[in-house]
Amino acid sequence: MNRDAHVILTLFASSSRLQRKRAYLTIASIAWGTVAILLLLAFGEGLKRQMDKNRRSTGENLAVMWPGETSKVWRGLPPGRPVRPRIDDLEFIQSRMPELKAVIGEVTSWRTALTYGRKTVNGRVTGTNFEYGEARKHYPMAGGRWLSPEDEQQRRRVIFLGDDMAKDIFGAENPIGKTLLVNNSPYTVIGVMQHNTQMGMYGGPDANQANIPLSTARAQFGRDRLSVLVIETKRPDEMLPALKHLNEVLGPKFGYDPTDDRAFGTWNMVKSQKTMGNITLGIELFLGIVGALTLLIGGVGVANIMYAVVKERTREIGVKMALGAKRRWIIVPFVLEGLVYTFIGGFLGISIATVLVSLTAFIPLEGNKVLSFLGRPTLSPQIGIATSTILGIIGLLAGYFPARRAASVDPAATLRYE
Repeated sequence: MNRDAHVILTLFASSSRLQRKRAYLTIASIAWGTVAILLLLAFGEGLKRQMDKNRRSTGENLAVMWPGETSKVWRGLPPGRPVRPRIDDLEFIQSRMPELKAVIGEVTSWRTALTYGRKTVNGRVTGTNFEYGEARKHYPMAGGRWLSPEDEQQRRRVIFLGDDMAKDIFGAENPIGKTLLVNNSPYTVIGVMQHNTQMGMYGGPDANQANIPLSTARAQFGRDRLSVLVIETKRPDEMLPALKHLNEVLGPKFGYDPTDDRAFGTWNMVKSQKTMGNITLGIELFLGIVGALTLLIGGVGVANIMYAVVKERTREIGVKMALGAKRRWIIVPFVLEGLVYTFIGGFLGISIATVLVSLTAFIPLEGNKVLSFLGRPTLSPQIGIATSTILGIIGLLAGYFPARRAASVDPAATLRYE
């Protein structure tokens, strides 16, 4: 260690011993600011991840289409004509649009009587394809399964229940394998949906519906018209061209102008999910800015304390400079003081915030409506790196500017300073 470094460290150590109480208060203020910013960012990160999960819970790369009425004249036909696709049209669409990942139909029966023992509830029963389960993320709980292609081909009387509907009908009893009457027709319960918090839905929450094979629904309810048509693309950027192509395919078949946006009411989930993603990013940025300002306020506090130290030690600094102290002997100890206080406070703040966030892991999500919607606070590596960088900059600036002021003191003027 050279002579300058030894002198600088000696001056820093003596200053720290003399200003111990002030050092503790400075470290505490930085630790509090660090805890505040990390908790804000952790809640923001948890909210972003949960909202992203929730908005994808209805499905990804999907468009939901409801039969409507024409609003344009087409080949001499007047507007106001109903467009009513049928179950057999699903195969027609798939054969002409092989680029689609899936073409799904839904036939919904509202207020259907579902009976188990002496318990009867009126619920929503939807007949659909086996591809529906994967596309709409209807994943079964352990011990159960979703509808299979064989169920549809053989018109099996099997039923898949939403988790809320299963609780309503069966209570705490395991419904898998039980026989359930649907409008007095026996069905075997093959699965119960895993709990799913939805931010987007149509027709009601998936947890409050039951699903049966589409072919079975046609035989059970005597209906051939689709309540809803759903298409799934392989990538998000394929959705808009797919919707345009779909109307070009169905327009001549049902007699409507392919540019008529009233023929089908369409919910483009890709578009809505992109919008929700931008909203989530905006929330996260807002929380980050608030947290950064909180740390900045802590940095201003450190700078004020360092300026106060310079003011109190003006005579001492002047005497040192008069005796031949080099400029860096004055500046570097102050910079070190600011950096050390900031990093010790930052380390304590990061440790406290990590402990607090870790404690939330013991809070169960199931049954907790707040955490299931807002998400569990999460500290990511990016948050730690960003916070450490901000702390480093604050510590450097908080020590440098007061140190520069100290080094610019006129030794002769300090002797008259009170």
